[in-house]
Amino acid sequence: MQDKTQEFEAVVVRNLTPDDLEAVVVLDAKNTGRRRDQYFKLKLQQALAETGVKISLAAERDGHFAGFCLARVFYGEFGQTENVAVLDTFDVAPDDQGHGVAGALVRQLRTNLLGLGLKTLQTQVNWKDQRLLSFFQHAGFQPAPRLALDLDLAAARRREETADA
Repeated sequence: MQDKTQEFEAVVVRNLTPDDLEAVVVLDAKNTGRRRDQYFKLKLQQALAETGVKISLAAERDGHFAGFCLARVFYGEFGQTENVAVLDTFDVAPDDQGHGVAGALVRQLRTNLLGLGLKTLQTQVNWKDQRLLSFFQHAGFQPAPRLALDLDLAAARRREETADA
């Protein structure tokens, strides 16, 4: 059995490139059950158009595409005055989970963000996804001191229509 140090050394993190689009779409489809070609085409175009230190990364393990992350910088949105990075999409191939790919991506992303002078990285996780919650907790993430709100648009319209009647 290979020790963890050797497994982690087999992971190479690099910048995403336009040539990664199909690998990103295929990997995402393995984990979600559907292809999102247009979504990732747009996200990669946006990520690759930004200048400076790249914050959208790919990971390779033993020479194959094993994972990726897409992040961006927000400049004071939602009433915040400080610049923050947001991790939009984070994915690791099923066969590569547990081999240091996710940790390598987070470490390199953290290094790149610190190089940009950013202090905070935010993301959102489904409350029921215990594996991902556990990973992010292990990586040092904590619950945010703010509340995310959703509005069911159809239900709000029905309430308004009922109130107007």
